[in-house]
Amino acid sequence: MFQYVPLALIVIVLLAWCIDYINGFHDTANAIATVVATGVLPAKYAIIMAAILNFTGALVGTSVATTIAKGLADGAQMVPAVVIAALLAAIFWDLLTWWFGIPSSTSHTLMGGLAGAVVAHAGLGALKWAKLREIAAFIVISPALGFLVAAILIITILWIVRRMQVHKVNFAFRKLQLLSASAMAFTHGQNDAQKAMGVICLGLITYGFLEPGVGKVAVPLWVKIGSALMMGAGTATGGWKIIKTLGHKIAKLKPIHGFAAETAAAMVLFTTAHFGIPVSTTHSISGAIMGVGATMNATAVRWGLAGNIFIAWLLTIPVSALLAMTFYKTLIFVAPELKANPRAEQVEMVRQHHHH
Repeated sequence: MFQYVPLALIVIVLLAWCIDYINGFHDTANAIATVVATGVLPAKYAIIMAAILNFTGALVGTSVATTIAKGLADGAQMVPAVVIAALLAAIFWDLLTWWFGIPSSTSHTLMGGLAGAVVAHAGLGALKWAKLREIAAFIVISPALGFLVAAILIITILWIVRRMQVHKVNFAFRKLQLLSASAMAFTHGQNDAQKAMGVICLGLITYGFLEPGVGKVAVPLWVKIGSALMMGAGTATGGWKIIKTLGHKIAKLKPIHGFAAETAAAMVLFTTAHFGIPVSTTHSISGAIMGVGATMNATAVRWGLAGNIFIAWLLTIPVSALLAMTFYKTLIFVAPELKANPRAEQVEMVRQHHHH
């Protein structure tokens, strides 16, 4: 009746949900920083709204989860130690950047962590380099797209409202910003909760509880609901440090600017989630805020801060990879059995059983 569930698999599920929770409060800012900064919603209501929409978005689609579960390395290399080391590295880097109020990317932390742990386990040849290059390229592409789309959008909007009175424009865009912030929160759930789902599916595939199959991974319902709940709960606790950085420090925003930035970032995220490319919600909204700021006046953006954020982005994958390698070496020193592939062992047992 009850299936035996290995302890390492339970650890993988709990750590993945832990990442989801951290991602929730780390990235609440992405969806609501501009609504809070422009005074459209009091922070506590904005956070409740983001939590509900993050939860809903998390239940939609599995393309990103599939990329993480199957796209990075040959499944045979995804032994428990690799998955656990990657999760520990991601948790460590996420908490560190949150502590310093730097908006960093959970997706790239996970990618870097998985890549580093796979290399420590099986060498450079085990990675699917084409997919990794595509994901790494989006570190530059997604903020650049956010920047570009937001700049075009704000110029277009300002041209449309050029003859309207300022107070009317402000009033209209305060209302519209609720829509754009909602879209942003929804796409964040859709994009980022799937990353934890992908890792849990990796664990389930490793232990033979889930068939890899061809095409998209069939994410079990309990994985979806658990991941959505953890992301909603994390969002509800709100990451104030990053809300301050994104909402107030990069550029001073009015409702019309907030609307343009969020709409641009949501457009980038809807598109990439559709194609199963794990991009960073943080990168997209940061790029969009800079794009809006730059159209006001090149000096409206605090480029020094933007530079620091960009350096943190560039460091994310290599630092996470090194952290994961260290965690991997420590794990297999403490528990060498985590180095074995449980799925391969099952196949071998079945083969011997038939042989006898």
